[in-house]
Amino acid sequence: MARTMRKIGTVPPLKSLAKEAKRGFRGYPIATVAFYGPNDRFASKMVVGIIPGEQEEAVALEKWFSEGTDIRMNPEIAKEAIAFVKQWDAKSVAMVDGIIGCPHEEGIDYDGPVCPSCPFWANRDRWTGQSLG
Repeated sequence: MARTMRKIGTVPPLKSLAKEAKRGFRGYPIATVAFYGPNDRFASKMVVGIIPGEQEEAVALEKWFSEGTDIRMNPEIAKEAIAFVKQWDAKSVAMVDGIIGCPHEEGIDYDGPVCPSCPFWANRDRWTGQSLG
């Protein structure tokens, strides 16, 4: 059974970023947009990175967090993310359609391979949402 993902393009606050992502690769710099959450339905973290050129590491990375509301529905955070992308004059946007993992960072927020706060993601493929057994 395939995982059902909420299409970001239908979420008004992030519609302009989703529209840019649909245009495909238009050159560098490229902005990458990813969402993370305690499960595959609630996004509590958004990360936007700026990659200046092919085979280069991100030169800027911004993170936003939300506890009570899905971050994809927050118009203030969307405005900040859009401004960040414009600040770096990104010519392309790469954006995931769903939530791709736990919002906590191993070695920073917890030790070990599995986040104790997000059991949903233990033994689960973060790209497909499928259980790994």
